Amino acid sequence: MHVKSVSLNVDGQTVRGDLASLGRELEERCGGIPLRFSAIDGRGDAVRCEVETAFGFEGGAEFPSIFEYRRRGPERVDAMNAVMLIPTGVDCTIGGHAGDATPAAKVLAQVCDRLVLHPNVVNASDVNEQPENALYVEGSQICRLLTGAAGLRRVRSNRVLVVTDPAERGGAGFEEDGELGSGWVLDQVVNCASTARATMGIDVPEVLIAHGGLGVRIEYSPAGRATGRIDSLEPLVRLLRSRRAEFDAVAVASKITPPVDSLQLHADYFNGDRPNPWGGAEAALTHTLSSLLEVPVAHAPTMSDLSLRTERYGRVDPRKAAEVISVTYLMCVLKGLHKAPALVAGSSAYDPSELHAEDVSALIVPDGCLGLPVLAARAQGIRVIAVQENENLMRNDLGALGWAPGQFHQVSSYLEAAGLLAAIKAGVAPESVRRPIAPTRVRRGDAPKAGSSHGSSSNGAARRVESRNGHLAGVN
Repeated sequence: MHVKSVSLNVDGQTVRGDLASLGRELEERCGGIPLRFSAIDGRGDAVRCEVETAFGFEGGAEFPSIFEYRRRGPERVDAMNAVMLIPTGVDCTIGGHAGDATPAAKVLAQVCDRLVLHPNVVNASDVNEQPENALYVEGSQICRLLTGAAGLRRVRSNRVLVVTDPAERGGAGFEEDGELGSGWVLDQVVNCASTARATMGIDVPEVLIAHGGLGVRIEYSPAGRATGRIDSLEPLVRLLRSRRAEFDAVAVASKITPPVDSLQLHADYFNGDRPNPWGGAEAALTHTLSSLLEVPVAHAPTMSDLSLRTERYGRVDPRKAAEVISVTYLMCVLKGLHKAPALVAGSSAYDPSELHAEDVSALIVPDGCLGLPVLAARAQGIRVIAVQENENLMRNDLGALGWAPGQFHQVSSYLEAAGLLAAIKAGVAPESVRRPIAPTRVRRGDAPKAGSSHGSSSNGAARRVESRNGHLAGVN
């Protein structure tokens, strides 16, 4: 089995239509199993899309469809729960580097009971300062939460299995040590796991060495988005499935091979202005593994060239600084997975320990970023808040998707997004806080004439709302 990105143009009506139809078209045209969907440029009649796709997997029926949809019931308002997403590999001004969206997440979390976020928001190499009330959830599992296909159950702690590459025999720093050998990178991965056990109390059953490696490579899409290719996943999937009873979450620490010299790639990234090159490949890997294993999965890229140990980058962009001071980039992943929620079947039934689509009040995304989470939120009637200040490579007019009244909001910053969440939580209409305030609308309401079909008028209105919500699969 291998995973790679497929670029294609899709009719705009299909993208804005029901998820089932979109899923069928993408599966047919990609020739594999879609894992991650991004609409890169929706300014024309045809939307340029990129889809991370799995090929050559014999057990295809075991892959849950990312387009599976369960219409949520009425929103539950006993708690204020929001989802914060910042896509990887699209050069987001905030959150596109190394955990630099953490301050924004902390601000949003102050006005939420629970803030669901994914690793890209808070992972900062050796640092993870996610808010206390945050739920650390892999991106594909957030998609399933919003589509209603799955829910999240809070846990006290997880057994976190660490998977890493073998030490490269003959490589720099390699020493013979029984069957496994010892290498500088492998030793540091083990030391990181030991640190997590000794100082944070994390249960790391073992460090599992995946012989042969994963073959993860950085690639760039035609739109300039950082993505990736994975050449050999099936052996790892079989290995993890054989040990499934021994862990609750998986932390993968593996090398990602760049398309150019590693030293040059790092120099270009730290000294220039380009998308984080590793994030797209990491997303492809974690989406695949979490979909197949149905457990939390996160990835840390290990050092691809030992000569990087002696490189000096000086004082880098503060958003990237965490990567310069780290060795394994793994500690943030271990901290996040320590209490990452478990995946459960989607249900409208209330359980105080679980979070389902009915429990989500808002989704916060960078403006212009269009993917499955935004499409699912639109269908479910979940409010979407688009942050204009978080500029990125994606070119979509989210306001033109067709929304129910009051469902879509554009704000200038995450500070304004927090204020909007506070208004939603308080039940305050946002326009009542702004000035000038519009005059109160007064309209004459004439009763329908005798013999007119009130039901037809009502049905027509229902059809219009259905059209605004995208008429997604399962909508009655």
